Amino acid sequence: MSTTANTDPLLDAVRGGVRIYDLGRPLFAGMPQSPNHPAYTHTLPRRHGDKVRPDGGSAANDLIFMGTHVGTHIDALAHVSQDGRLHGGADAAQACVGGRYPEHGVHTIAPIVRRGVLLDVPAALGLESCAPGYEITPADLDATVRRQGVEPAPGDVVLVRSGWGRHFGDPDREVYIGAESGVPGVGEAGARWLADRSPHAVGADTIAFERLAPGEGHSVLPAHRVLLVESGVYIVEAMDLDGPAGDGVHEFAFVLSPLAFFGATGSPVRPLALVSGREASRG
Repeated sequence: MSTTANTDPLLDAVRGGVRIYDLGRPLFAGMPQSPNHPAYTHTLPRRHGDKVRPDGGSAANDLIFMGTHVGTHIDALAHVSQDGRLHGGADAAQACVGGRYPEHGVHTIAPIVRRGVLLDVPAALGLESCAPGYEITPADLDATVRRQGVEPAPGDVVLVRSGWGRHFGDPDREVYIGAESGVPGVGEAGARWLADRSPHAVGADTIAFERLAPGEGHSVLPAHRVLLVESGVYIVEAMDLDGPAGDGVHEFAFVLSPLAFFGATGSPVRPLALVSGREASRG
Protein backbone atom coordinates (compact mmCIF):
# COMPACT_ATOMS: atom_id res chain seq x y z
CA MET A 1 0.00 0.00 0.00
CA SER A 2 1.20 3.46 -0.83
CA THR A 3 2.81 5.48 1.94
CA THR A 4 1.90 8.84 0.40
CA ALA A 5 -1.30 10.84 -0.04
CA ASN A 6 -0.88 10.91 -3.84
CA THR A 7 -3.21 7.95 -4.43
CA ASP A 8 -6.99 8.16 -4.60
CA PRO A 9 -8.12 5.40 -2.20
CA LEU A 10 -11.82 5.89 -3.01
CA LEU A 11 -11.25 5.50 -6.75
CA ASP A 12 -8.96 2.51 -6.14
CA ALA A 13 -11.63 0.92 -3.96
CA VAL A 14 -14.36 1.34 -6.58
CA ARG A 15 -12.15 -0.03 -9.38
CA GLY A 16 -10.95 -3.06 -7.47
CA GLY A 17 -14.09 -4.05 -5.60
CA VAL A 18 -14.80 -2.71 -2.15
CA ARG A 19 -14.33 -4.13 1.29
CA ILE A 20 -16.28 -2.08 3.83
CA TYR A 21 -15.33 -1.70 7.48
CA ASP A 22 -18.19 -0.34 9.60
CA LEU A 23 -16.53 1.92 12.18
CA GLY A 24 -19.77 2.80 13.99
CA ARG A 25 -21.23 1.26 17.12
CA PRO A 26 -24.79 -0.09 17.39
CA LEU A 27 -27.17 2.19 19.27
CA PHE A 28 -29.03 0.50 22.12
CA ALA A 29 -30.55 1.44 25.46
CA GLY A 30 -28.01 1.13 28.26
CA MET A 31 -24.93 1.36 26.06
CA PRO A 32 -21.84 2.96 27.61
CA GLN A 33 -21.68 6.71 27.13
CA SER A 34 -20.44 9.92 28.67
CA PRO A 35 -22.49 10.82 31.75
CA ASN A 36 -22.61 14.41 30.49
CA HIS A 37 -25.20 13.65 27.77
CA PRO A 38 -28.82 12.39 27.64
CA ALA A 39 -28.98 8.62 27.24
CA TYR A 40 -30.33 6.77 24.24
CA THR A 41 -33.95 5.60 24.54
CA HIS A 42 -36.01 3.85 21.89
CA THR A 43 -39.68 2.97 21.94
CA LEU A 44 -42.49 2.14 19.52
CA PRO A 45 -45.43 4.55 19.80
CA ARG A 46 -47.26 2.40 17.25
CA ARG A 47 -46.92 -1.37 16.96
CA HIS A 48 -48.19 -3.77 14.33
CA GLY A 49 -51.85 -4.40 15.03
CA ASP A 50 -52.48 -1.12 16.87
CA LYS A 51 -54.13 0.07 13.67
CA VAL A 52 -55.00 -2.24 10.80
CA ARG A 53 -55.95 -0.91 7.36
CA PRO A 54 -58.98 -2.29 5.52
CA ASP A 55 -56.71 -4.47 3.37
CA GLY A 56 -55.05 -6.01 6.45
CA GLY A 57 -51.87 -3.92 6.30
CA SER A 58 -50.29 -2.50 9.42
CA ALA A 59 -47.22 -0.41 10.28
CA ALA A 60 -44.98 0.27 13.24
CA ASN A 61 -42.96 3.41 13.95
CA ASP A 62 -40.36 4.64 16.38
CA LEU A 63 -39.59 7.37 18.87
CA ILE A 64 -35.92 7.95 19.70
CA PHE A 65 -34.57 10.23 22.42
CA MET A 66 -30.83 10.76 22.73
CA GLY A 67 -28.06 13.28 23.08
CA THR A 68 -26.09 14.11 19.97
CA HIS A 69 -22.84 12.99 21.66
CA VAL A 70 -24.01 9.45 22.42
CA GLY A 71 -22.79 6.40 20.53
CA THR A 72 -20.42 6.96 17.60
CA HIS A 73 -20.68 10.68 16.91
CA ILE A 74 -18.90 13.73 15.54
CA ASP A 75 -18.19 16.92 17.49
CA ALA A 76 -18.95 20.19 15.70
CA LEU A 77 -16.90 23.32 16.41
CA ALA A 78 -19.75 24.59 18.61
CA HIS A 79 -19.16 21.76 21.08
CA VAL A 80 -16.28 23.22 23.11
CA SER A 81 -15.23 26.75 24.01
CA GLN A 82 -12.20 28.09 25.85
CA ASP A 83 -12.32 31.26 27.93
CA GLY A 84 -15.65 32.12 26.32
CA ARG A 85 -14.40 31.70 22.73
CA LEU A 86 -15.14 29.17 20.00
CA HIS A 87 -12.85 28.33 17.08
CA GLY A 88 -11.82 31.44 15.20
CA GLY A 89 -12.34 33.66 18.23
CA ALA A 90 -16.14 33.79 18.05
CA ASP A 91 -17.84 34.80 21.28
CA ALA A 92 -19.45 31.58 22.53
CA ALA A 93 -22.45 33.34 24.05
CA GLN A 94 -23.16 35.53 21.04
CA ALA A 95 -22.66 32.61 18.64
CA CYS A 96 -25.72 30.92 20.15
CA VAL A 97 -28.80 32.35 18.45
CA GLY A 98 -32.18 31.11 19.67
CA GLY A 99 -30.59 28.08 21.29
CA ARG A 100 -28.66 27.13 18.15
CA TYR A 101 -25.23 27.76 16.60
CA PRO A 102 -25.80 28.96 13.01
CA GLU A 103 -22.09 29.40 12.19
CA HIS A 104 -20.50 26.56 14.16
CA GLY A 105 -23.24 23.90 14.25
CA VAL A 106 -22.95 20.37 12.96
CA HIS A 107 -24.99 21.28 9.85
CA THR A 108 -21.91 23.18 8.64
CA ILE A 109 -19.87 19.94 8.41
CA ALA A 110 -19.99 18.82 4.79
CA PRO A 111 -20.11 15.09 4.05
CA ILE A 112 -16.60 13.72 4.50
CA VAL A 113 -14.99 11.59 1.78
CA ARG A 114 -11.24 11.69 2.37
CA ARG A 115 -8.14 9.60 2.83
CA GLY A 116 -8.24 7.89 6.19
CA VAL A 117 -5.23 6.80 8.23
CA LEU A 118 -5.45 4.44 11.19
CA LEU A 119 -2.69 4.72 13.79
CA ASP A 120 -2.75 1.43 15.70
CA VAL A 121 -0.82 2.49 18.79
CA PRO A 122 -0.95 -0.71 20.88
CA ALA A 123 0.27 -2.76 17.91
CA ALA A 124 3.27 -0.46 17.62
CA LEU A 125 3.94 -0.84 21.35
CA GLY A 126 3.57 -4.63 21.26
CA LEU A 127 0.38 -4.57 23.34
CA GLU A 128 -3.19 -5.79 22.99
CA SER A 129 -4.44 -2.52 24.41
CA CYS A 130 -3.04 0.59 26.03
CA ALA A 131 -3.32 0.52 29.83
CA PRO A 132 -6.12 2.35 31.67
CA GLY A 133 -5.29 6.05 31.90
CA TYR A 134 -2.28 5.71 29.59
CA GLU A 135 -1.30 8.90 27.75
CA ILE A 136 -0.49 8.32 24.09
CA THR A 137 2.53 10.54 23.50
CA PRO A 138 4.02 12.10 20.36
CA ALA A 139 6.79 9.49 20.63
CA ASP A 140 4.15 6.73 20.52
CA LEU A 141 2.54 8.30 17.46
CA ASP A 142 5.93 8.65 15.74
CA ALA A 143 6.68 4.99 16.51
CA THR A 144 3.31 3.96 15.07
CA VAL A 145 3.90 5.87 11.84
CA ARG A 146 7.35 4.28 11.47
CA ARG A 147 6.00 0.79 12.06
CA GLN A 148 3.09 1.15 9.65
CA GLY A 149 4.88 3.18 7.00
CA VAL A 150 1.80 5.36 6.49
CA GLU A 151 2.26 9.07 7.15
CA PRO A 152 -0.77 11.33 7.85
CA ALA A 153 -1.06 14.18 5.37
CA PRO A 154 -2.94 17.51 5.52
CA GLY A 155 -6.66 17.04 5.02
CA ASP A 156 -6.69 13.40 6.11
CA VAL A 157 -8.93 11.84 8.73
CA VAL A 158 -6.60 10.36 11.35
CA LEU A 159 -7.96 7.64 13.62
CA VAL A 160 -6.05 6.73 16.79
CA ARG A 161 -6.66 3.24 18.12
CA SER A 162 -5.91 2.61 21.79
CA GLY A 163 -7.43 -0.88 21.96
CA TRP A 164 -9.95 0.33 24.56
CA GLY A 165 -12.79 -0.37 22.15
CA ARG A 166 -12.67 -4.04 23.11
CA HIS A 167 -14.46 -3.05 26.33
CA PHE A 168 -17.49 -1.52 24.59
CA GLY A 169 -19.51 -4.75 24.84
CA ASP A 170 -18.51 -5.53 28.44
CA PRO A 171 -21.57 -6.50 30.54
CA ASP A 172 -20.46 -3.83 32.99
CA ARG A 173 -20.79 -0.60 30.99
CA GLU A 174 -18.60 1.20 33.55
CA VAL A 175 -15.56 -0.70 32.28
CA TYR A 176 -15.66 1.10 28.91
CA ILE A 177 -16.63 4.43 30.50
CA GLY A 178 -13.56 4.06 32.74
CA ALA A 179 -14.42 6.77 35.26
CA GLU A 180 -12.50 5.03 38.04
CA SER A 181 -9.84 3.16 36.05
CA GLY A 182 -9.03 5.95 33.62
CA VAL A 183 -9.06 5.63 29.82
CA PRO A 184 -6.09 5.70 27.42
CA GLY A 185 -5.83 8.41 24.80
CA VAL A 186 -3.88 11.41 23.62
CA GLY A 187 -3.24 14.32 25.97
CA GLU A 188 -2.41 17.88 25.01
CA ALA A 189 0.97 16.94 23.50
CA GLY A 190 -0.51 14.17 21.37
CA ALA A 191 -3.29 16.47 20.21
CA ARG A 192 -0.70 19.06 19.11
CA TRP A 193 1.18 16.34 17.22
CA LEU A 194 -2.03 15.65 15.32
CA ALA A 195 -2.95 19.31 14.84
CA ASP A 196 0.51 20.01 13.40
CA ARG A 197 -0.36 17.61 10.57
CA SER A 198 -3.50 19.59 9.69
CA PRO A 199 -6.05 16.77 9.59
CA HIS A 200 -9.64 17.46 8.57
CA ALA A 201 -10.87 15.29 11.43
CA VAL A 202 -9.59 12.82 14.00
CA GLY A 203 -11.22 9.88 15.72
CA ALA A 204 -10.73 7.34 18.48
CA ASP A 205 -12.18 4.14 19.95
CA THR A 206 -13.02 5.81 23.28
CA ILE A 207 -15.94 7.94 24.49
CA ALA A 208 -13.75 11.04 24.67
CA PHE A 209 -10.84 11.80 22.37
CA GLU A 210 -8.70 12.25 25.47
CA ARG A 211 -6.51 10.54 27.98
CA LEU A 212 -8.76 10.36 31.06
CA ALA A 213 -6.89 10.11 34.35
CA PRO A 214 -8.10 7.53 36.88
CA GLY A 215 -10.94 8.87 39.00
CA GLU A 216 -11.09 12.22 37.17
CA GLY A 217 -13.55 11.42 34.38
CA HIS A 218 -14.18 14.30 31.98
CA SER A 219 -12.97 16.99 34.38
CA VAL A 220 -10.51 18.50 31.87
CA LEU A 221 -10.38 18.01 28.07
CA PRO A 222 -7.16 19.54 26.73
CA ALA A 223 -7.22 17.57 23.45
CA HIS A 224 -10.67 18.97 22.68
CA ARG A 225 -9.36 22.47 23.27
CA VAL A 226 -6.36 21.99 21.00
CA LEU A 227 -8.29 20.29 18.20
CA LEU A 228 -11.73 21.92 18.17
CA VAL A 229 -11.06 25.40 19.53
CA GLU A 230 -7.49 26.15 18.48
CA SER A 231 -7.24 24.12 15.28
CA GLY A 232 -10.76 23.67 13.88
CA VAL A 233 -10.37 19.89 13.63
CA TYR A 234 -13.53 17.79 13.98
CA ILE A 235 -13.54 14.89 16.46
CA VAL A 236 -15.23 11.50 16.04
CA GLU A 237 -15.63 9.38 19.18
CA ALA A 238 -16.71 5.88 20.29
CA MET A 239 -15.53 4.29 17.04
CA ASP A 240 -15.00 0.59 16.34
CA LEU A 241 -11.47 0.40 14.97
CA ASP A 242 -10.73 -3.27 15.66
CA GLY A 243 -11.82 -4.53 12.23
CA PRO A 244 -9.27 -2.72 10.06
CA ALA A 245 -6.62 -2.98 12.79
CA GLY A 246 -7.07 -6.76 12.94
CA ASP A 247 -6.55 -6.97 9.19
CA GLY A 248 -3.53 -4.68 9.23
CA VAL A 249 -5.37 -2.01 7.21
CA HIS A 250 -3.95 1.43 7.95
CA GLU A 251 -4.96 3.46 4.87
CA PHE A 252 -8.40 3.65 3.27
CA ALA A 253 -11.13 5.86 1.87
CA PHE A 254 -13.02 7.32 4.82
CA VAL A 255 -16.71 8.20 4.44
CA LEU A 256 -18.86 9.99 7.01
CA SER A 257 -21.91 12.24 6.78
CA PRO A 258 -23.38 13.92 9.88
CA LEU A 259 -27.10 14.43 10.21
CA ALA A 260 -27.79 18.05 9.34
CA PHE A 261 -29.19 19.11 12.72
CA PHE A 262 -29.28 22.88 12.27
CA GLY A 263 -27.22 24.60 14.96
CA ALA A 264 -26.49 21.42 16.96
CA THR A 265 -23.15 20.73 18.64
CA GLY A 266 -22.82 17.19 17.31
CA SER A 267 -24.44 14.32 15.46
CA PRO A 268 -24.55 10.53 15.65
CA VAL A 269 -22.73 9.03 12.66
CA ARG A 270 -21.91 5.70 11.02
CA PRO A 271 -18.42 6.12 9.51
CA LEU A 272 -17.08 3.68 6.96
CA ALA A 273 -13.59 2.68 5.82
CA LEU A 274 -13.49 1.50 2.21
CA VAL A 275 -10.62 -0.61 0.92
CA SER A 276 -10.15 -2.03 -2.57
CA GLY A 277 -10.34 -5.79 -2.80
CA ARG A 278 -6.68 -6.16 -3.75
CA GLU A 279 -5.50 -3.89 -0.93
CA ALA A 280 -7.67 -5.68 1.64
CA SER A 281 -6.08 -8.97 0.57
CA ARG A 282 -2.66 -7.55 1.43
CA GLY A 283 -3.66 -6.57 4.97
